[in-house]
Amino acid sequence: MATLNLDLGTRSYPIYIDSGLLNNTDLLSSHIHAKRVCIVSNDIVAPLYLESLKAKLTNFAVDEVILPDGEAEKSLANFDVIMSHLLANEHGRDTTLIALGGGVIGDITGFAAACYQRGINFIQIPTTLLSQVDSSVGGKTAINHPLGKNMVGAFYQPKAVFIDLDSLSTLPVREFNAGMAEVIKYGILGDKDFFIWLEENITAIKAGDKTVLAKMIETCCQCKADIVANDEKEAGNRALLNLGHTFGHAIESEQGYGVWLHGEAVATGMVLAAKLAVAMNLLEVSDLRRMENLISAFDLPIDAPKNMGFAEFMPHMRRDKKNIAGKLRFIIPTAIGKSEIRDDVTPETLQQIL
Repeated sequence: MATLNLDLGTRSYPIYIDSGLLNNTDLLSSHIHAKRVCIVSNDIVAPLYLESLKAKLTNFAVDEVILPDGEAEKSLANFDVIMSHLLANEHGRDTTLIALGGGVIGDITGFAAACYQRGINFIQIPTTLLSQVDSSVGGKTAINHPLGKNMVGAFYQPKAVFIDLDSLSTLPVREFNAGMAEVIKYGILGDKDFFIWLEENITAIKAGDKTVLAKMIETCCQCKADIVANDEKEAGNRALLNLGHTFGHAIESEQGYGVWLHGEAVATGMVLAAKLAVAMNLLEVSDLRRMENLISAFDLPIDAPKNMGFAEFMPHMRRDKKNIAGKLRFIIPTAIGKSEIRDDVTPETLQQIL
């Protein structure tokens, strides 16, 4: 088992990566400092893992909230469903929430934990590749608003993250590939050697080689843990983790949440950011082509939706959380393994690439 630590002083927590973690009752129980547990999951994941997990938590009073699956369900209405359940069942501050599912479940459960009675403990058990390598680590919690993705939320850290590699065996191929967008992101933004390793291991990754997947996930989690430890609330370099997300969130919002999976939108967003860098003479075309080839190897889109151009992207990008003093800020790759934050992108250049 790989054990990483996200160092945030008194709020530090472990990230466990292994096969069979959902069966490691003693380890999971050691992070539940409560008598009551509420598991939040969705109607796809719950039938696979919920009853088995509940049966193992014999030392706790356990109940659950089951939400519909999908990005569109990361909503204020479902946030209220969780709040109403906790209140109606008289949960107190000593309750621990467990997020059992992908990024949507992790985000909405974390936000509920941050808000319920001004903050209760929660644990992340991510079951999708995207949530395992990215959203379960770092304490970003949120719900979506019709005018913007993740616009209502809080920075709120879990008590532990349990990444069970076995859960990937039930993940649909499209969802796995969407997770690969976030994996590739780490190579592009700051780790050229990892990008090359991904190029060399495409076949093994697609075959689900457990040893390769474990190394891949650990590398991503370590990269994110290092960045978050130095910039928890995105005042500086943590913004680099948003590579591809400015364009990607615009696609998700404009198309309707769930039409494009988050990872699919981020994949295209990274290519658009790279094209922006080429247009600004900051990136070699050869590096852009390598990015496109690696992204395409996992059947991810590299072109923006045909019904979206400059006029459709701009309203969403103007509401981006990275913007400061009304200036658009973009994460731009300047080479494979290097990226930077820029606020000098002209509307003319944006129009050119969109």
